[in-house]
Amino acid sequence: MPDKEFASEFAAPRLAINRVYTRRGDDGTTALAGGQRRRKDDLRIEAYGTVDELNGFIGLARESARSDDRLASLAEILLRVQHELFNAGSILATLPEDVHPRQARITEADCRRLEGEMDRMNEVLQPLRSFVLPGGTRINAELHICRTVCRRAERVAVALGAELKQDEAEIDPWIIRYLNRLSDAFFVWSRWASCQVGAAETLWDPNQSASGRGD
Repeated sequence: MPDKEFASEFAAPRLAINRVYTRRGDDGTTALAGGQRRRKDDLRIEAYGTVDELNGFIGLARESARSDDRLASLAEILLRVQHELFNAGSILATLPEDVHPRQARITEADCRRLEGEMDRMNEVLQPLRSFVLPGGTRINAELHICRTVCRRAERVAVALGAELKQDEAEIDPWIIRYLNRLSDAFFVWSRWASCQVGAAETLWDPNQSASGRGD
């Protein structure tokens, strides 16, 4: 259920995408939400670009979840997360001084929702005695890819935050908290998905390496 204590209404997007290409990025720059031009290797561009990459992988995992009725609840969660990541990208693509009060963003409600879902799913999982290897099912592997890309998005966001502090500005702290929480959620979801479909987890065994086996 939605967390009404932290509920808020964001402004609807104001977009008119009539033509995809504009040629304005041919010089290696792109525009922020406020119109400012930035090099495409700028940390801010890298931050919301990596969030966008993560969203693409989540779309793949969501389609895998949609194909199995046992994972229907996970498919719904992943769709919500995709919307939340677009909200995060909205803020990352906007300089602090240009952020509108009703602009879509990440809030405490988003983080709390992830925590609650992780807690509920963890209740049906066996405690781990070793690290797990991605795989066993396609959805498990896809969610682990999401997890690692999410960690990269978090690292870039942290780097952007450090850069902004030098200019006496700060990145929205809820974005970093959310990405940190989301990467943990992908780990839980990968285990939960395997559990739901009855697939065994592959535990890390150091002695399965060529060195450990003496091959």
